[in-house]
Amino acid sequence: MKPRAEIEEMVMAMPQTVKDYPFGEDVAVYKIDSSEGKMFALIQENSMPVRLSLKCDPQLAELLRDKYETVIPGFHLNKKHWNTVICSGQLGDNEIQDLIRHSYELVASTSSENLNEL
Repeated sequence: MKPRAEIEEMVMAMPQTVKDYPFGEDVAVYKIDSSEGKMFALIQENSMPVRLSLKCDPQLAELLRDKYETVIPGFHLNKKHWNTVICSGQLGDNEIQDLIRHSYELVASTSSENLNEL
């Protein structure tokens, strides 16, 4: 089981990421500061194991849900475009990092600004 601090470190390592609590203190929301504050990741506070919600290409989202029992439709999010990853160890660090990057890039690509850091 991956500690929350390590998962948050992976999320915060993405360029221009800011953390916010627009939905209250129960959910940390991670946004790209230069993309009109669009969110790309959410972490449910005090969840064990950690629940990480990420934006995902709809076709990939379905494949991941079929492959991993710990990848489920996004909790309180658009189920077509968001997955929640229960970080219990079924997905490795590299896979989690790849999904974070994928989510970030999806949000950044819809931004009106060009993020050269990608």
